[in-house]
Amino acid sequence: MERMKSLLMIGFIFVMIFSLAACNSTSEKPANTKPAAGGNKDGVGTVNIGYTGPLSGPAAFYGERTLNGVKMAAEEINSAGGIEVAGKKYNLNIVSLDDKYLPNEAGANAKRLIQENKTPIIFTPHSGGVFALQVFNQQDKFIIGAYTSEPKVSEVGNKLTVRIPPRYDGYLEPFTSYEMEKFGKKIAFLPTASQYGKDWSDKLKAHWEKEGGKVVYNSSIDFAKETDYFTIVTNALKKKPDVLFIGGASEPTAKVAKQARELGFKGGFIVMDQAKFDEMKAVTGSYDALNGSIGVMPLVESGSPAIPDFTKKYKEKYGETPGSEAGLNYIATYIFAEAMKAAGSVDDAEKIQAQMQAGVENIPDNVKIYDFNKFAGGGFDGELEVAAIEDGKVVPIKLKK
Repeated sequence: MERMKSLLMIGFIFVMIFSLAACNSTSEKPANTKPAAGGNKDGVGTVNIGYTGPLSGPAAFYGERTLNGVKMAAEEINSAGGIEVAGKKYNLNIVSLDDKYLPNEAGANAKRLIQENKTPIIFTPHSGGVFALQVFNQQDKFIIGAYTSEPKVSEVGNKLTVRIPPRYDGYLEPFTSYEMEKFGKKIAFLPTASQYGKDWSDKLKAHWEKEGGKVVYNSSIDFAKETDYFTIVTNALKKKPDVLFIGGASEPTAKVAKQARELGFKGGFIVMDQAKFDEMKAVTGSYDALNGSIGVMPLVESGSPAIPDFTKKYKEKYGETPGSEAGLNYIATYIFAEAMKAAGSVDDAEKIQAQMQAGVENIPDNVKIYDFNKFAGGGFDGELEVAAIEDGKVVPIKLKK
């Protein structure tokens, strides 16, 4: 009898322990989550749009700016009454998760967004994240809003990937020609150590050497781990390059350029398209430190009639001048919304993808901050805009036809 009482007491204790554990356990949830394509008391449905990108660490500003563009577009669309799809109104709800710029984290975040929020579209602003999502996005049936100029994301044949910026291989010729003509043919490589940086470097190296140039130093910088670039920049400059190839997120890229100038470098910079001159200027203090650089045209220097109004609204909302990160993700969100309307569906990724051209054609004129005219080759097609920094000013560079 005593043995039976002891066993019952032990069983009771275990039940209590597991009950308390269940009461105290928590499950981390993304902010602002709502059921996908659900409804509310006003009869307006909700479409969850996912985002996984760097919201902490050295690339946090980059990630925040891409996310800002998506959120700003969604808020404008919702304020204007949402989107009407197959006779029903929907609002867009942005669900964002931090992946610290790590591909494996991006993949885990995407799985979570699909399972918990049923997101038909997931934005990610780095090629490593895109490649991680491409492993399963066609099976799980969601579109990748790929904010990367990496050509490979379109070349792998993934039918549910939308590349947002222009391919970077279109920059190889103008960047190389300008720097060789202005400074010389010896180049040192100091780009970001990400997969994107490695792929960019491989393409540029091949083109530079094809044009008769020489790579005198070839390394990379892990911006997630390194914050002082004195040693690596010093080692590169010992090889007496005429040009430095730098790039990654704008802030650390600007610090590399600034350190090179402080160490006496007088040559030019090829600036990878991820880094933006106007954002780099906030670190260097002026464009003077960037004289002799070639890169992409800053958004605010571009000629689209929609840019002044967009810039004003963005600055009022986020307290800074918008760059390409915000602008391109802003217009992409509008295009996705129009594609949903044309598809007659907010959750069928294949139908939405099939209507991307309609999305491009139907966006309102007042949001056309980029001159996208068609959806082709897995991405938006528009003219490349290249700029150089000369005498402390942004100067447009005409491309060969």
